[in-house]
Amino acid sequence: MAAKDKIIVPLDVPTVDAARRLVHQLGGIIGFFKVGCQLFTAAGPSIVEEIKTSGSKVFLDLKFHDIPNTVCHAVESACGLGVDMLTIHLSGGRSMCTAAMAGKGDGKALVLGVTVLTSLTDEEVGEVGFRAPVKDQVMLLANLAKEVGISGLVASPQELTVLRNHFGSFFTVVVPGIRPEWSKADDQKRTMAPSEALREGADYLVVGRPITAAEVPREAAERVIDDIARSS
Repeated sequence: MAAKDKIIVPLDVPTVDAARRLVHQLGGIIGFFKVGCQLFTAAGPSIVEEIKTSGSKVFLDLKFHDIPNTVCHAVESACGLGVDMLTIHLSGGRSMCTAAMAGKGDGKALVLGVTVLTSLTDEEVGEVGFRAPVKDQVMLLANLAKEVGISGLVASPQELTVLRNHFGSFFTVVVPGIRPEWSKADDQKRTMAPSEALREGADYLVVGRPITAAEVPREAAERVIDDIARSS
């Protein structure tokens, strides 16, 4: 893949107009736009259809986590929108993950299992009841994903090496928490620079505020692309 095709830009904006501006500015120079809870709640499925019509790919990041029947039908509906990637929380358990794959059926969307959110530390995962540290929890959930046929993961940069050492190339790994050296970490706790994440085995990089909060988002995106291309 070309450097630009590895970049996913999240449309974490409150309005359709703000999303449209970013799609207009960045369409054609990055691989995917990510539609998350904020935009989807404000705009609904039509924003996915609009982005797809523009010629860009869509990563629907709603992190489905519910009873198996609900998740099955949610994934089925997402696939019906023509999304290219979508997310579920692996912590929903085996039955839910299996139901998600049933909902996908013969659809082409890549189902990505979310392991542990990049905003969480070892202390914080303990506060919500997980007994293992982050890396152990990530491996536990990744094993579950493989067993039920999920071939995509969302994981932080810090878990890339252990995932690749254990699973090889089985998973397509999407990595949030990507922050170029010239940007701020914001609320992400487990971050890494784009070129380093790719060397560690990332397939796709979610690069948000360094691009979307920039004075000229297109120039920031081109800067990230140049950084990746120079290091490859």
